[in-house]
Parts: sequence; structure tokens; C-alpha cells
Amino acid sequence: MLNLSSTSIRQEIESENYHSFDKTINPRLAFSLSIWLMGALVILLIIMFLPWQQNIQAQGYLTTLSPNERPQTIESTVAGRIEKWYIIEGDVVQQGDTIAYLSEIKDDYFDPELLQRTDEQLQAKSQAITAYTEKAAALLEQSRLLKEALILKKQQLENKVIEAQYKLSADSADLQAAFISDSIALIQLNRWQSLFDKGLESRTSLEKVKKSRQEAQAKLVSQKNKVAQARVSLATARIELLNVSNEYREKIAKAESDRQSALSAQYDATGANSKLRNQLSNYERRAHFRYIIAPQNGRINKVLKAGIGETVKEGEAIASIVRVQPLLAAEIYVRPVDLPLVKKGQHVRLEFDGWPALIFGSGWPGSSFGTFGGEVFAIENNISKNGMYRILISQQADTLDPWPPQLQVGSGTKAFALLNEVPVWYEIWRQLNGFPPEFYVGPEGLKAKQDIKKKGK
Repeated sequence: MLNLSSTSIRQEIESENYHSFDKTINPRLAFSLSIWLMGALVILLIIMFLPWQQNIQAQGYLTTLSPNERPQTIESTVAGRIEKWYIIEGDVVQQGDTIAYLSEIKDDYFDPELLQRTDEQLQAKSQAITAYTEKAAALLEQSRLLKEALILKKQQLENKVIEAQYKLSADSADLQAAFISDSIALIQLNRWQSLFDKGLESRTSLEKVKKSRQEAQAKLVSQKNKVAQARVSLATARIELLNVSNEYREKIAKAESDRQSALSAQYDATGANSKLRNQLSNYERRAHFRYIIAPQNGRINKVLKAGIGETVKEGEAIASIVRVQPLLAAEIYVRPVDLPLVKKGQHVRLEFDGWPALIFGSGWPGSSFGTFGGEVFAIENNISKNGMYRILISQQADTLDPWPPQLQVGSGTKAFALLNEVPVWYEIWRQLNGFPPEFYVGPEGLKAKQDIKKKGK
């Protein structure tokens, strides 16, 4: 009923005669309601001034801090056929334990005596190197002997030239004597002819003088021939002296050429020997690679190739292995807008999947149950494919709440990166206005902020 009229009839109604008025009009109820409302308002005001821990939240999963402790696959180094397995899924293996054995599938390695035959080729090449080395040494000795023989031959021919010069000088002197003898014989012949013409000498004496003249002429001619022959011998000796150098140089050059050919063959054999040695080493290493071994200590998580006789390619995974007790770390992804608020060494609270947790509000981490502490270990500077930045969180060494040992790599986690403490009313005001949270800057940064504010005033 609306009180639209200024005339009231309340005084004309006897309310004590009606029980309904007792049910609707109760001054004590109104007083109690006002007390409750005032108490709620006081509690709300107290809550508004309670400290609130600003934070940013991110999702992620568990991984390992060290790369060599993360799950990895065991790959085949060579192509082959699986002949035998030495493990089953779930086995704990040590580094170097045999996982499987492969047989060859390439025809280049089918020969069962491949290593022995390659070693025989290597030995043959080694012997060839020795032979070429000895041949080169022999040719070097031959070249040395030829050089010494050249020196001796030159000395011999030089002596022969000197001897020819001496003989030419002697024959020239004899020629001069024969020429004088011929001249004297001619003078005597003319004198005896004049005396014979005057009748003073007999014909017999004249004929003797003529005979002496002819003998002198013959001796002169013979001596001329000897001088000419001595000159020819001298010229021949000089030519031989000039020719012997060319002759021996040719022999020495041939010996050096043969020596260089031997050295070239030796170098080729050495190269082939090194190639065979490398090939033999590769064959030996390949024989070891047919045994696939565990790269580290861990548990065989899954066998990726099943059965016997299945072929695998080079670099193909056949099994996966995980560490038994790795050093865990949380890998979370934050939005680009929250990245400037995260710093290395910052404290973080973590909630793990499968672990009971009771959170009374992300702003009161101390009142939550089931969360564990951590610190930012590394921040990736490059954005990931999901459009967020990757952050690695490690377990604090001196924490009183260590991470549960039941955690496994790959399980999900939720992180709360703790920032600055502000009143609740400020946080509500910030959220309503869409302002970013205030991250903790430390005492020095806070002092710098205060200085800036004082200068602004």
C-alpha cells in the first residue's frame, strides 16, 4: 500500500488486535541487522587495508635443469638389421650397457674378413713405401757417385789437354829443327852442285848430298804431320773436356729424375697407406657401432623399434631413456607484457599437478597449502612459437619446503611469480583501471624512487 495521501489512518488502527503486526514490526531485528551490516563494513575495510602480494601467473611443465638429464632417444649410428635385444622397457641401465645388436645390410661390409683383408692391403702399401724409400736412397747415392766421377773425369781430361799441349810444343820444336836442317841441306846441295859443275867434287859426293837433302825434306814433312796431329789431339782433348760435363750432367739429371719419380711413388703410397689406415679404423669403429650402447645412466622408457629383423636407418631412434633421479626444474611461459616483471633469482611459488594444494588467494602465498618455493634460474630472450617467453625455475637450495620426490618430468605446473606487496584496495583499484602491477625494485631502487618524487615536488 502506497502512502500517497497526506491523511494518515494509522492512529485509528488497533495494532494489538492483529497478530500480523507482531510479525512485521520488530525493532530488535532492525538493530541486529544494523549491527551485522556495520560489522561487515568494518571487516571489509580491514580487508581493504590488508597486504596483498602482487603476482603474475603462468603455466608450464616440469623438465630438468641440466640438458644431459632430459629424456632423450638412443639412435643408431649405422644402418643395420636388429638381431638381438639386451633390454626390456623399464630396465635401469648404466652408461655403456648394450641395448641391441645390429647386423650389416650394406654390401660394402658383407665380407666377414673385411678387417683382415684391409690390414693386408695396409701392410702391402707399407712395404711399397719401404721399397720406394730404398730406391730413392740408392738413386741419391748414384747421383753422388756420378758427381764425384765427373770431377775425376774432368781432372783426367784436363791432364790430357795439358799433355797434348806439351806434345804440340815438342813437335813444333822438332819441326823448327827439321826446317833448319832442310835449309842447311839445301845450302850444302847448292854448294856441292857448284863444286861438281867446276869439276872439284865427284858425282858420288853430290849424290850423297842430294840424298841428305831428300832425307831432310822428308823429315820436315813428317814433322809437319806430327805437329798437325798434335794440334788435332789437343782440339780433341778440349772437346772431350767440354763434352764430359754435358754427358755426366745428363746422367746425374736422369738419376735425379728417377729419384724424384721414386719419391713421388713413395708419396702416393704414403697417401694410399693413410687412406687405408683411415678406412681400417672406420671399419673397426663401424664394427663397434653395431652394438648400440646406453649414452648415460637411466631407465629405458620406451622401445621404438619392435621385433627381430627390423631394419633401422642411420641416426634413427630405437629407444628412449630418462634419468632415474634428475635435477628437476619448472619450465613456464609468461606473456610478453609480464616479462619485464620477472628477474633472475626472483622468488616463485609453484603448484604441481597431482599434488594436493589449497590456495586461499594468489595474493596471500603464506596462507596457501601445497605450493612450493623456487627461484628464476634463466630467462629466454627469444620469443617461443606459442607467442610467450620461456622461463626456467629451479628449486631453492636452502628452502624448507623441498619439491616432492614423486614428481616426474613432463607433469604440469602452475607458477606464481611474487611481486610487490600492496593494500587490497590498491590492487582492486589497479585491476579496475587495468594498470600493470608494481614489481619489487629493492631498497636502492625504492630510495631512488623517493628521491625522484622529492625532486618533482
